[in-house]
This record gives sequence, structure tokens and C-alpha cells, in this order.
Amino acid sequence: MTTPFPTTICEKKPAHPLASTHRAAPRVIIPVFPGSNCEYDSAHAFETAGAVVRTLVFRNQSPADVDASLHELASAIRAAQILMIPGGFSAGDEPDGSGKFIAATFRNPTVRDATMKLITQRDGLILGICNGFQALIKLGLLPHGEIRDITPGDPTLFHNTLGRHISRYAHTRVCASPIASPWLVRMRAGEIYTLPFSHGEGRFVADAPTLARLHAQGQVAFQYCGPDGQVSDAIEYNPNGSADAIEGIVSPCGRILGKMGHTERHSKNVARNIPGNKHQPLFEGGVTYFA
Repeated sequence: MTTPFPTTICEKKPAHPLASTHRAAPRVIIPVFPGSNCEYDSAHAFETAGAVVRTLVFRNQSPADVDASLHELASAIRAAQILMIPGGFSAGDEPDGSGKFIAATFRNPTVRDATMKLITQRDGLILGICNGFQALIKLGLLPHGEIRDITPGDPTLFHNTLGRHISRYAHTRVCASPIASPWLVRMRAGEIYTLPFSHGEGRFVADAPTLARLHAQGQVAFQYCGPDGQVSDAIEYNPNGSADAIEGIVSPCGRILGKMGHTERHSKNVARNIPGNKHQPLFEGGVTYFA
């Protein structure tokens, strides 16, 4: 029998088919950290889906800049329904690992309080892609659904097995039994998407009991696969060597999602020579939640 994760704040407020607050155009806040590089694509994807987007540049040239940015970010989160942490290489992935600058920012008490209230009191959504996924893992928001201290048994995102940065398209599939998640409402189990990947630390690593819990609790959202939908450990299909070919996971409440694939890097004239379904309706799902 699989032992569940310890009870989290996220679990105490069950996921709803729709948010308690309805908005035709939900507000999205996208913080832009030094080294972020996906904010334009992310904003465009949300705007195309019908959201109103604000990008906020986090300034760190002086202590005064940092303090002002922390308060501005907290205020922006309180005014938004969706928080999206974009991809890139925040602070050059230093010191010793990706996403640490972002994680340190969100552990600030003011920002932490605004973020947790978004999830626990306001039915809000959080999305992290690539660098954003790395930050959500380091914060404990994934897989636990709350900002907490990380333990040795928690999953992490580590260096690719190739030992270098990868930049390529790969196939992913929607898992057969994910937890109810607003982010996935426009998708069906087993659907295959062909997405761009660009990272040096994207290998999902977890021990066997943790992997079993994630699967048993329906928190595995996406897995790498071949063009036929079969999960494989072959580097051809699992480009970073992730355990159980995991590409993305959700929180226990389903309203926090992190993934490595750049779903936002899509338009009708991008990668036209690459076969496969390259439009993953992730952003549409988030907007639909507030309809």
C-alpha cells in the first residue's frame, strides 16, 4: 500500500470544476527575473487564451530595488488570479543550481503570504514552466501544494543525463489518471503533444516510494513518450533521463502545475517542418477555470 504525502494546506481546499470567482478575462502576473527569457511567449499564450497579463520586472541592482520589487510582486499577486513563473536561467542558474533566485524571492514573508493566499483562500492557479518548474520544486509548492522546507526525500530536477544543455522537440502524453486539474480540462488522457525543450537541468529525480505516491495520487500530469505514445527510457524519447519519464506534475489540489516542455512556444509559423500536435491547450484550461 502506498503511503500518501503528509497532509498539505493545498489538500484542505478541494479542487473545484470552476473557480468560486468568475472572470471573463482572468488577470495573470508573470514576474520577470534576471535571466528569464520566456516572458513574451508566456504573455502571448495567455493573452491569446483570453487573459489579461501583467509582466513585472524584478529589479535587483540595489537593496532598495529588491525591497521595492518584493512589495510590488506581492501586491501584483494579490490582484491576480493566476501566477505564472516563466522559463529562462534566473541568476544564471547560480549558485549551484537552477531556480534558487526565484525560490529565495518567494520565501520572502510578504511574497510567500500573497502566494499562499492565492492558493488557499482565492481559488487561484499557479503555473511554472522550465525554470519556473524548477522553482516550484525548490519551494515545495510541487509536489506538496505549499511553500515549505525541502527534505532529502522530496523530488528534484537535476542535470540531464547527457551532461549538457538540450534544445529539441520531444513527444509527451497526458497521463491516464491525473488528478482533477483546471490546467488539463482541455486535454484528454493519452493525447500526445510535440513540444520544444531547452534546459540543462530537467531530469526529474525521485526515489521509488515518492514516485509510487505521485502515480497513486494522480499527480503525474505528463510523461515523455515515443510518437506511438509508449513511455520509454530511451534518450531518443526521454531526452533528459527523467525517472518514470515524468515531464510534469500537479499539486494535490490540482491548481499548481509544473512542467519542462515549453508549451508557450507555439504559433502557426513555428516548427512547421516538425510533425506532431504542437498546440497544447494548457493556457486555455487555466482561463476556462474562471469562466
